Amino acid sequence: MDTLIIVQASVIVFALGASVGSFINVVVYRLPARLSILFPPSRCPHCLNQLKPYDNVPVLGWLWLRGRCRYCKSKISIRYPVVEGVTGFVFLLVFWIFKFSLSTIGYWAFCSWLLALSLIDLDTMTLPNPLTKSGLVMGIVFQMVYGFLLEASWVGLVHHLKMAIVGAVLGLWLFDAIAIIGSIVFRKTAMGGGDAKLAAMMGAWLGWKYLLLASFLACVVGVVVGGGTMKWGQKIPFGPFLAVGAVIALFGGEAILSSYLRLFFSTS
Repeated sequence: MDTLIIVQASVIVFALGASVGSFINVVVYRLPARLSILFPPSRCPHCLNQLKPYDNVPVLGWLWLRGRCRYCKSKISIRYPVVEGVTGFVFLLVFWIFKFSLSTIGYWAFCSWLLALSLIDLDTMTLPNPLTKSGLVMGIVFQMVYGFLLEASWVGLVHHLKMAIVGAVLGLWLFDAIAIIGSIVFRKTAMGGGDAKLAAMMGAWLGWKYLLLASFLACVVGVVVGGGTMKWGQKIPFGPFLAVGAVIALFGGEAILSSYLRLFFSTS
């Protein structure tokens, strides 16, 4: 019976995540263009015909239409169903790890913000303030509510509020310092201001320990991926690497830090 419930819940969770992914596609397209993310309803960017509800079903709608607009037959980017599918799987992973809990709801929101910011950064080399600031506020609120419910007291709320603020401030200062030092060393802008704001958002959600781990992982992934794909002097956004580091720290941070400490103490 428990297995059946988990399977049914997983199907619902994936469908929910894919639906959120569909909305993320809207945000990624409209927010940089300074368009409303609510109005008008979804429509073809070529012929401007409004999509039917059954055409807008996440993942399946694109398959039914065979990747083309029903009206003008223009190609619909495969990125739309990919983002929907990836979001669905991320929601599933969060659910499988954190089960039925407040953490699940919070981390669904956190991962959605990270995905939207990563895609926008890849498209425009910018991290919009409305997303980083709202993500920061949501992280602080989440920590306050989580702390209060976890310890059933105002002490827990204050403790987690402090943790969120320390993480956010550390993220902002750390990446501002990196940007300043990098600009001096390379004599040009080394890092955008949006990266520091994204790091502050991550610090609010993860706390200072996992923020540092996420930043280190972001640098490792950036060197491995970026070093193999970019040419000398070519700009590459760092936001997606920070997001990857944050997700790894979220899902495996405790195991990674525990393994590191065991190795450190065993060799000391």
